[in-house]
Amino acid sequence: MADGEAARFDTATAVVEERQLLKAMSWWDGFMVALANPGFLVAALGGSIVGLGTLGAVIIWTISVALGMFQNSVYAELATMFPTKSGGISLFAHEAWRKYFSPIGALATFGYWFAWSTVLSISGLIAGTLLQTQFFSSVNFNLTGGHFHLDLPILIGVVFVCLVWFFGARGIRSSVWFSYVTGILLMVPLFVMMFLPYATGTWHPGNLQWNVGSGFNGFALVVTWLYFMGWSSYGFESVAAFAPEYRNTRTDTPRALYASAAFSVFIYALLPLGLGGTLSTQQVASDPTAIAFYATALDGIAGHVVGSALVICMVFGIVLTMETATMDGSRALYGIAKDGMTIRWLAVLNKHHVPGRGMMVDGLMNIFLIVFFGSAIQIIAAGNLGYMLSHFFALSGFLLLRKDRPNWPRPIRRSAIWLPIAGILALANLMFVVLGGFVFANTYGYGLSKTWVGVGVLCISLVLYFYRKVIQDRQPLGLRQPVSQYPTEEEAAAFAAEPRSA
Repeated sequence: MADGEAARFDTATAVVEERQLLKAMSWWDGFMVALANPGFLVAALGGSIVGLGTLGAVIIWTISVALGMFQNSVYAELATMFPTKSGGISLFAHEAWRKYFSPIGALATFGYWFAWSTVLSISGLIAGTLLQTQFFSSVNFNLTGGHFHLDLPILIGVVFVCLVWFFGARGIRSSVWFSYVTGILLMVPLFVMMFLPYATGTWHPGNLQWNVGSGFNGFALVVTWLYFMGWSSYGFESVAAFAPEYRNTRTDTPRALYASAAFSVFIYALLPLGLGGTLSTQQVASDPTAIAFYATALDGIAGHVVGSALVICMVFGIVLTMETATMDGSRALYGIAKDGMTIRWLAVLNKHHVPGRGMMVDGLMNIFLIVFFGSAIQIIAAGNLGYMLSHFFALSGFLLLRKDRPNWPRPIRRSAIWLPIAGILALANLMFVVLGGFVFANTYGYGLSKTWVGVGVLCISLVLYFYRKVIQDRQPLGLRQPVSQYPTEEEAAAFAAEPRSA
């Protein structure tokens, strides 16, 4: 071997190219993914009608989604501050709070992830219930062993969880095109329930009933439901989690946030009104599943044959909520693992440049939730605590970042009026958590025991945080992290690389 050749081999180094999230999405792609959000309304609307009455549900849902719209305006600034980082509002919370108490990043992320991840099991159960009600009402097998259950809706839900994992793990473009198809299918039955009852004469103002009451009891009931509704009506913030994957983070992120917020306000106000005027409170309350009444409403509006076709459309649209959930939740885990807040194993992208490991965790956990709980409403109650807390930490983080990083680039910068607005929204969400999640949970909600499940998830997040810091990174357990006034070289390069216009 020649000396030059030997020298060449002696100095050779192994270069490992780290996979990055692909910048493959437009703002329209993000908006189409957010079409899943009305599917979250489907999950909780029946329970709210039973608790608040049809008219009460219309008004309180509209208030809740309006709060989510204002929050989205705040998140538009935060999303464009960190163009290289994935994780959505939990990432914003981590960046803002790590100077003061760094474990908050782990709490916010795992609370956010658990709430989003449970959408798979919740939506799977909804789809299974609708299909059984409309097409397989005579199939009633029920297997029980210990705390685990298996019946037809549960079995269908498990199949859908596996299907969604297959699409999500194959990459963002596959997921977005799947979202296009299922999102459009979901809109068809929703628009039928929103508008067609007025034309067919099946809508009656006498069906609108107000069960909220007045005084302290009315306040307690409303606050509890505003806590519970946030899981659904705030969900369009998910488009911020894809900020690093938009072709133009600077312009696509806010456009996707604004469009999804406006569309969700439209749906969340009109769907309860159209459906509430079609079915009375008593008709919804008589449905033990709190889901099958949708099939009843569609049959009554459009007839059984067309109603059956609409149920199929609705089921495919609900599958979109599952796809959005695993896309959003897995990116939250990936983003926080990249920032050293949980185990390294989650900070890896698969060959399709998506967080496949996070998606696998989502799938396995949700199969467990389906067969263990077997009830969509109980799973929602268990996951809501961490989600609402993550909004509190993100909104308060908006204020902290303004104070601590005044020189940080902000492609979108909100005017000064948004500082008190963000503070009010943060305090409102904290009030919903304390009163709705704990104080009134047994009297007006779905039980304090479900809130304690959420507390347990947050405790697990702290254990994983400490394990990452002490065992994997071999660092002292510091509860605060220094922050820079200016972006790193990598972040500065990302800002410079972003197009200045659409």
